[in-house]
Amino acid sequence: MKIVLAAISPTRTRAKSDAAATLATDYLARAARYVPCKSQHHASEADLLASLDRQSIRTAPVLILLDSHGKQLSSEEFAAHLGRLRDSGTQSLILAIGPADGWTTAARTRASLILSFGPITLPHELARAVLAEQIYRALTILANHPYHSGH
Repeated sequence: MKIVLAAISPTRTRAKSDAAATLATDYLARAARYVPCKSQHHASEADLLASLDRQSIRTAPVLILLDSHGKQLSSEEFAAHLGRLRDSGTQSLILAIGPADGWTTAARTRASLILSFGPITLPHELARAVLAEQIYRALTILANHPYHSGH
């Protein structure tokens, strides 16, 4: 399974040396020890959805959207969800951080899960760092690595 951390960001004005971006990059690099991982930026939600349609793989990509109104999962539950996707033959998993004005009905309908880190709103770069860390944590949980000690 390949994991893509996607973000809708019409303008990328922040420097790549931003601390949160560096942290997200580091966690994705760590996660890549377990499964291929990469980061993508899309100018719009329509661009993200079109990129899903262009993927040439045997199975349709699985889309998980991040939204403050989504389902809250513990790290263990998130890991179990990723494990089920992996074990069911998912080839491509896209976890997407949405546009500032939220996801449209079209994107919500396309998603297999809408995930929330709680009712707070996070800046995109910070949300990317948190999501990247949770991806890494989930993969270490699945691999029985001691990084996650149950708290």
